[in-house]
Amino acid sequence: MVLTEFTGAHVTDDATDRQTGPGRRLRVCMLTTFYPPYNFGGDGIGVQRLAAAFARRGHSVTVVHDADAFLALNGGIEPAPATPIRGVAVVTLKSRLGLISPLLTQQLGRPVVHRQTLHTLLGDGFDVTFFHNISLVGGPALLREGRGVTLYEAHEHWLVCPTHVLWRYNRERCDARDCVRCVLSYHRPPQLWRSTGLLERELDNVDAFIAKSAFSRDKHHEFGFPRDMEVIPYFLPQDTAGADPVAEAPSPHSRPFFLFVGRLEKIKGLEDVIPSFAGTDGPDLLIAGEGDHAASLRSLAADMPRVRFLGRVPGDQLGSYYHHALALIVPSVCFETFGIIIIEAFRKGTPVIARRLGPFPEIVETADAGLLFENRAELEAAMHELAEFPERREALADSGRRAFAEHWSEEAVMPQYLDLIRRMASAKGEQSIVDALASGGPA
Repeated sequence: MVLTEFTGAHVTDDATDRQTGPGRRLRVCMLTTFYPPYNFGGDGIGVQRLAAAFARRGHSVTVVHDADAFLALNGGIEPAPATPIRGVAVVTLKSRLGLISPLLTQQLGRPVVHRQTLHTLLGDGFDVTFFHNISLVGGPALLREGRGVTLYEAHEHWLVCPTHVLWRYNRERCDARDCVRCVLSYHRPPQLWRSTGLLERELDNVDAFIAKSAFSRDKHHEFGFPRDMEVIPYFLPQDTAGADPVAEAPSPHSRPFFLFVGRLEKIKGLEDVIPSFAGTDGPDLLIAGEGDHAASLRSLAADMPRVRFLGRVPGDQLGSYYHHALALIVPSVCFETFGIIIIEAFRKGTPVIARRLGPFPEIVETADAGLLFENRAELEAAMHELAEFPERREALADSGRRAFAEHWSEEAVMPQYLDLIRRMASAKGEQSIVDALASGGPA
């Protein structure tokens, strides 16, 4: 594959990408603000998994992301390089203007610095354009640049919320709009474009919108989003066949433990969990993650020997913690769009104890692989049940493994994406895309 550098970006120039006829591979472009290694949270990892899944099916994938946005939020520190994925070309947008580039996009809702680069890239004959988190890579005006079948995947609630998370005044769940005051409470400048109708005018450039859960779809509509949304959940690759080395290895912790995985932020709700681990009797709480709320949480747990902070745990080590945990605790107090860590736990045969909020009930109840809580008493009752009755834990663990394979494995979810592309291509008269997917070729 030949890489050509221009305007701070890299693009592919591969003649095999332009094949036509039955069995040809699709050319897919994905646009997102964050993408590993320039990534925070789960949305960039979800995009990476989706790109890899298309590539594994023989399709050509180009991912476009904005490094300046990540660096501005990461103190200018470059991340360690990521391992390339076969079949996935990565275009990294970077400007000498640094923070100014994503700030202009955030304010004006359009790709100011990288406009020509993006226009050139997206004019290159893609069959499918996936818009993911485009808040800082191009804003709503980027939607007009899509080619072929155009899809928007709502990893957060950015379409209806300037803060993305429906967490009003940085202290409570949002149930009514007060966007300007709310954004100012985050010490961020208001987004000027949100008062111009720009987003609403650009929505018609998208063929289909994807929500990650039925809850998120309904929450978008509750806050006024005018378009229908398909529900396609996150997925994970199936564990490889054969013996699981994680299952055969000893536990990474010498005592029974419950597990928390995620960024240490106020919206993740750990303040409601840590007090339940006071004293010296009972299982420990292991906390995997870092974030701007870490110091406050460590102070809260200062006199609690059963609470252990692991810091950031690499993904290849996290599986052992999942597998050996009594349960994963998911206490978020905000409106999540999904819960990737929940299906990570199910894949390893680990039950979940989740707050009865947002999409968590639909995931846990679909799997029949966990318990829900609303208050401290219910949380402690759930922990007691799984710690003291191992047969109950094992029954939930088995349900989680089965449900993961049926609902959230790559093999279960990718056909939903391909079916959506087929339907949208058929509706637009893009017969070559329909034929490519129906031919028994790479798809």
